[in-house]
Amino acid sequence: MSCHATGAGATATAERRTGTPFVALVGNPNVGKSTLFNALTGAHQRVGNWPGKTVSVAQGDWRTAGGRPLRVADLPGSYSLLPDSPDEALVRDVLTAPAGERPDAVVFALDAANPARNLYLLSQILDTDIPVVIALTMTDVAARRGTPPGPDALARELALPVVRVEGRSGTGLDLLAEAVGDALDAVRPGQGRTSGWAAGSPVAAELAALADAASGLTPHPARWLAVSLLCGEEPPEVPAALAERAREAAHRLAAAAEAAGEAAGEGAGEGDTDAELLVAEARYAWAHAVIERAAPRPAGARPTLTDRVDRLLLSRGFGVPFFLAVMWGVFQATTVLAKPLQDGLGDFVSGPVSAGADRLLEAVHAPGWLTGLLVDGLINGVGQLLTFVPLMIIMFLLLALLEDSGYFARAAFVADRLMRTLRLPGRAFLPLVVGFGCNVPALAGTRILSRRSHRLLVGLLIPYMSCTARLAVYVMIAGVFFGSNSGTVVFFLYVASVLLVVCMGLILRPLLFRDMKDEPLVLELPPYRLPTLRVTGAQVWQKLAAFLRTAGGLIVATAAAVWLLMAIPAAAGHGGFGKVDVEQSVFGTVTRATAPLVAPAGFGDWHATAALGTGLIAKEGVISTLAQTYSAEEDGDPKLTASLHATFEESSGGHQRAAALAFLVFILAYTPCFATLAAQRAEIGTRLTVIGFGIQLAAAWLLAVGVFQIARLVW
Repeated sequence: MSCHATGAGATATAERRTGTPFVALVGNPNVGKSTLFNALTGAHQRVGNWPGKTVSVAQGDWRTAGGRPLRVADLPGSYSLLPDSPDEALVRDVLTAPAGERPDAVVFALDAANPARNLYLLSQILDTDIPVVIALTMTDVAARRGTPPGPDALARELALPVVRVEGRSGTGLDLLAEAVGDALDAVRPGQGRTSGWAAGSPVAAELAALADAASGLTPHPARWLAVSLLCGEEPPEVPAALAERAREAAHRLAAAAEAAGEAAGEGAGEGDTDAELLVAEARYAWAHAVIERAAPRPAGARPTLTDRVDRLLLSRGFGVPFFLAVMWGVFQATTVLAKPLQDGLGDFVSGPVSAGADRLLEAVHAPGWLTGLLVDGLINGVGQLLTFVPLMIIMFLLLALLEDSGYFARAAFVADRLMRTLRLPGRAFLPLVVGFGCNVPALAGTRILSRRSHRLLVGLLIPYMSCTARLAVYVMIAGVFFGSNSGTVVFFLYVASVLLVVCMGLILRPLLFRDMKDEPLVLELPPYRLPTLRVTGAQVWQKLAAFLRTAGGLIVATAAAVWLLMAIPAAAGHGGFGKVDVEQSVFGTVTRATAPLVAPAGFGDWHATAALGTGLIAKEGVISTLAQTYSAEEDGDPKLTASLHATFEESSGGHQRAAALAFLVFILAYTPCFATLAAQRAEIGTRLTVIGFGIQLAAAWLLAVGVFQIARLVW
């Protein structure tokens, strides 16, 4: 992790040569920063890669009302100067560049509606000793939520100039320019009294001593360097003696915190607390104290409804059971409500649609192979998949309601506690949750993790998160074999998905990532709110459209390819193209050869192995392949349910429900799709992707065999 700011420094130096003060616009994402930048610079701006970086930054000229020229850079939104992404690394590099190359001033955009998270970042910027002016944004949103912190009160508490601004209307821009001019002209800015977030915390004394020791040893800000070293960062050009002193200080702080926790009867174990966690706690304690003093609640004010509900839902005893109950309710409601709609749509596809297409093709004298491709291949294959559209709508709707109400953030908090107990990275829960929707964006989401070892481990674990593509298979197989209990089966598959992630993490972590460190979860809990029709509807449509795009592209191609392979005879004498018995086709021959591999799991039949094969391309292909293979075998109206019962009954030796459960577990554990493999290769490299692929197949086989051998004792 580089601490150099070669490109940033070069740019800043160039600004100095022109004599134009350089002002950095900094803030969290989505605080109105870019709107403010546009208002300040108007047409005098350009966007391009920051020198030496791949990150794009907008820069422009700001000519104040007094005619003073300033050069402004709209730095990427950031949550921390301990970077989790290339964007945040750029912000860190610019603000901590050697003296003489840093910005002359920072305009910090502070969202009045979410002040705690914003002040957390501000506390880190103050450690750089750059003069700061606060641009207070989103005050109208904050006013609707309650008592917002006012500029005067914040200025008093922070000892910084604070200006209320409105980028869209231009309100406050003249005052902001005046405040920035004063900060640039100040002979000695008052930064020393504003970076007191550590005062009163356990880290204060160690931090002050380290900052004194670091002063003058490197060109970087001494206090920022001291905090970074204390948090386990290793900036370059740091004398070895200073780094060793920081490690000793961090060890003393962790030991003291552990001792204090045990004395208080909290049962803190070894490694539960480190200096980075103590620093984060001190910053947030300072932020909340500033807010409390700047915008105190009226005397006698009762806790808000959100506070009272959170005391229950986030409690150690009730939080996890409530979370599990909510998720069980989602899956149970999804399967129960969707079933009549699915049945009706399935009958429509296999009945009027197939029959109508058959008659139409016959009327135009279409060749037999074309009729087979369209009716048996595409309509039966893709049609069966489309019957799950009502299920997806209900599922996405319920999940969107949970997210829009604010509960999902609580679920992340509750689950994070469980994962940290099992020594998995806390922030890793966020991309893992995304994996419930689709593994591909979840893999991209691993970039929020700061440490490479965390990203690699989570990248290996995400394929075990049960994506929505698997859900359609779960519901179909569970509905066929478990009837009214199908919702409970689906729920337990999701629980098994989480347990599988945890177990694989516990296995892989000591084997591949022995030096991994825990890191704290920083998560802002929004207030509970009533979901809005517009937001909820948009989320449902976005996810449904993504599902339909998959069905319309990859699944159509898969169904066509499967039909083509089923139409080609494997050997001479088994019929011509499109007239071969499916078991004697290329597809049937290959899948029959692989069927014995899964016979110990109870579903050693070529229909099942064929579905697993296409499921490797995309899980949606499992259903379409089952529908195609049974349809191609039967004349007249194929009955997928009856065919599945007969197949699993025979392959399992009379334990069809045990075999069905093993089949579902195999679907859960093996590789989700080719797209996931491609995303894995991009994020964690070819070697780990190959290793992960092998582990997934082995785990799927072992688990499926184990489940069948145990379950057949019951069913």
